Amino acid sequence: MTLASSPSPIRVETGHGDIRTIQPGRTWEQFKHLQKGFENTRGLRLFYYNGTIEILMPGEAHELFKSVIGFLIETFLFSRGIEFKPTGSMTQEKEGIAAAEADESYQIDGYRLSVEVNFTSGDATKLERYQALGVDEVWMWEDGSLVVYHIQTSLSARGHYEAVDRSGIPALSEIDLNLLSACILIGETSRIQAARQLLAAPPARS
Repeated sequence: MTLASSPSPIRVETGHGDIRTIQPGRTWEQFKHLQKGFENTRGLRLFYYNGTIEILMPGEAHELFKSVIGFLIETFLFSRGIEFKPTGSMTQEKEGIAAAEADESYQIDGYRLSVEVNFTSGDATKLERYQALGVDEVWMWEDGSLVVYHIQTSLSARGHYEAVDRSGIPALSEIDLNLLSACILIGETSRIQAARQLLAAPPARS
């Protein structure tokens, strides 16, 4: 007699107030059932990719940094007179394949940007998840610095993310990413000072 395989063990990771629950060996149908059960739960974020469900309950520090990053992005775009569509933590979904609720997300001149704050390691396939969703660029804040990944269009790397020194979204390409990382840290205590420093800086050069 063949015994049915049981789901892989659930893993829980914590850090800076975040609680991330990782459930491997799950189906899309199980994810949708869970999503429906949590649809009225504020703050909680759900992810799915490659048979793994992630449930994130962000802590205070997580929410602070994601808000500072969003504030600086919007302040920069406003200062340049660039229209954009803030889509926050809306569910980005590709039926049966992947789903994500980024900390912040935007549509800017036809490009899609997602922002994630990482205080736990979570699933190592985070970028693959956004790749499956067709997101053009992913900003990840981790260990006090910002890393920007842009989807590649060259034949040798088509469809894969590479870490870049400047945003591949034209509207954001003038931002010095090292300065932005410093401004995000400043924004932990003063958003006004963070915005002033960002806007006072000359455009980043190639």
